[in-house]
Amino acid sequence: MAEQKDAYYSRREVSNSDLSWLKKYWEPVQYYIDLQKAFKFGTLIDCMITEPHKVDYFKLTCAGEQYTAADFEQATKMKEAFYRDPFCSSMVKQCKFQHNTIVPEFRITLDGGFSFVLPARCRWDLYAPNINFGADIKSTAATTQRQFEQAIRQLDYDRSRAWYMDLAGRDNDMLIGISKVNYQIFKVPIKRGDAIYKSGYDKYRDLAFRWWAYFGDERP
Repeated sequence: MAEQKDAYYSRREVSNSDLSWLKKYWEPVQYYIDLQKAFKFGTLIDCMITEPHKVDYFKLTCAGEQYTAADFEQATKMKEAFYRDPFCSSMVKQCKFQHNTIVPEFRITLDGGFSFVLPARCRWDLYAPNINFGADIKSTAATTQRQFEQAIRQLDYDRSRAWYMDLAGRDNDMLIGISKVNYQIFKVPIKRGDAIYKSGYDKYRDLAFRWWAYFGDERP
């Protein structure tokens, strides 16, 4: 039986993935292809941790996509590393998996005071309903904490976290990197107003303004 497409991805609100889709027109083609491969593998490890019902270990599929036995072996080791980490294993007990935030009228103000409104959405890997905190899980080729931190701006993880934080009115966030090389866990806390947040805030405002200018409040 074919995997049913999640209705969330057909909604009309603008997501961070939509902003990435818009940005790709200014990126080299090969860079975009490489990112797509990385994102596909990232989906596998995300689902193993937060949506295990989408993972078929016998058919080697996840959310309807085919993977290799090597992919599954690697992702399984990454999942085990995640749960071995005391902070991660404790944190997931406080969090909801794959929580949706929908904002029908998200107001964005540019430098100079001009503002506009977009319908906006996001889906959290980890969302703590009772505390001011959320988190995102990333697979990474980094083997050190420094390498993972350097990848945050390069891969626009800063943009996604600022977007999520602002849609949900959250002040505390965390990026959790799981190395697919040495299976180390890298944790980068983010607070509203810090350097990572500010960098991501500027990035999403720029792309959101382009979206609004090109498409208004509708999906193309």
